Amino acid sequence: MSADFNQPQRQSIVGILVMFFYSLQVYAKALWPILVVWIFKFNEINKVYLLLGTLVVFLIIGIVSYLKYLNFTFYIDKENNEFIITEGVFNKTKTAIQLFKIQQVNINQSFIQKLVGVYELAVDTAGSNKNEGNIKAISHDLALDLKARLLENENKMALGFNEDSNVSNAISIEKSDVEVPFMKISFLSLLKIGITSNYVKSFFVLLAFFISVYDHIKQITGKDVLDDQKIEDYVDGSQITIALLILFIVFFLTVIIINLVKTIFTYFDYKISRQKGSLLMSYGLLNTKSTIIKPEKVQITSVTQNFFQKKMDVLHLKIKQATGGEKENQKQHIEIPGCNKCEKDTILKLLFQKIPEKGVMLKPNFRKLGFSVFLTIGLPLLGFYFVRDFILEQFPTIDYLVLLYVVFAGIIQFFIFKNNRLYINNDFIILQSGAWDITNKIILPNKIQAITTSQLFWHKNINIGSLTLHTAGGDISFQLGNFTAIKQYVNLWLYEMETSDSNWM
Repeated sequence: MSADFNQPQRQSIVGILVMFFYSLQVYAKALWPILVVWIFKFNEINKVYLLLGTLVVFLIIGIVSYLKYLNFTFYIDKENNEFIITEGVFNKTKTAIQLFKIQQVNINQSFIQKLVGVYELAVDTAGSNKNEGNIKAISHDLALDLKARLLENENKMALGFNEDSNVSNAISIEKSDVEVPFMKISFLSLLKIGITSNYVKSFFVLLAFFISVYDHIKQITGKDVLDDQKIEDYVDGSQITIALLILFIVFFLTVIIINLVKTIFTYFDYKISRQKGSLLMSYGLLNTKSTIIKPEKVQITSVTQNFFQKKMDVLHLKIKQATGGEKENQKQHIEIPGCNKCEKDTILKLLFQKIPEKGVMLKPNFRKLGFSVFLTIGLPLLGFYFVRDFILEQFPTIDYLVLLYVVFAGIIQFFIFKNNRLYINNDFIILQSGAWDITNKIILPNKIQAITTSQLFWHKNINIGSLTLHTAGGDISFQLGNFTAIKQYVNLWLYEMETSDSNWM
């Protein structure tokens, strides 16, 4: 028997505990510098005041969590065809989501929700950059029933229901459809993708974290942990180079371990199932997530692979669906890590009904390489020229580091230029880019919303220009290609945009 969603309902009573832990996480993230200081100055702090302060904070968070639970209700307004959510502590808000605007409903479960046995239901709508409706604590059966009711109009269109069809039929079909996985990403594939990706991003995130912690400790304690005199007391001057090398190796191994742990925890037990013409993804070790890919809404599909991943036969897929807001990059993109070539072809065939092939190739003019080298090497060298004498007094070996940077940056820019290609055929447009991680972004010509071409006046004589294709899932750009060829394809795509009747929303 299905639940009655026509009357306002509260979340599960354990939702108080879920909201308490979520609120505690928010405060912990905001106050972590103070927590670090408490750890270093624990012996100097009055333990009684610390205990009383902690109890007061916990009590306030508990009261706020109870009020959030008490004031949170949800129901379906059949008369106006809206999903209504009311929430708030002192300032109460009422959100009305029109049912026909609901694109998908995801049922997720975080680690905290797993502990208390509840789920989160997230409603995703057209015209928004985020989930407009989130119910944090709801049972699994109730979540499935509510999901079926919210997608009832879609079920009727997909299954040929008339207005008098019974909702329970839609619910039973919904429940039976989602548990038929046809593809699963293996644990070994996650290991391979974890140790071969995101080096640069994780390196700078880790570096920023250590610098931030060091800065906070120095400001609050007034002591320089990395004081030169203290270092010389422990390490001989001749051993500093070896120590720095060891530190770099440890730092690099830490980056790999962080990538590996993050990949496994995020994408563990990754399953892909078919669900009424769509693909249902479910994954996660501590936080279980599920999301739906609808082929008609897919805008940009990216396939990324580097040298090591190619040898191991793994790659990374990222799929961007249609979004209604202007800040589409804030929308959650769907990622499928650790696919092999066969699995990638299977997914692409399900999304596009055929495997995308590269057609006519457009290459950028060599001036693109020259401009990139000027920005990444020329300008930094010019700035270094004016401060070199001052820096040389403090760091005598700075010239060698600058030479190393020039060589490294030059190699990176060369491979970026070498790999930058635009492939075009009647069915697909594929933009290839990257230096180490080579990414191929795939779009269909009939998914283009707008086209921008540009040409600087000094580029007219050499007939080069730039192209940007705007889609509902983001933009792709190709700079300094043959402008005559670009304009010919633009005219063809504009004609397809005018004559296409595809429904990507």
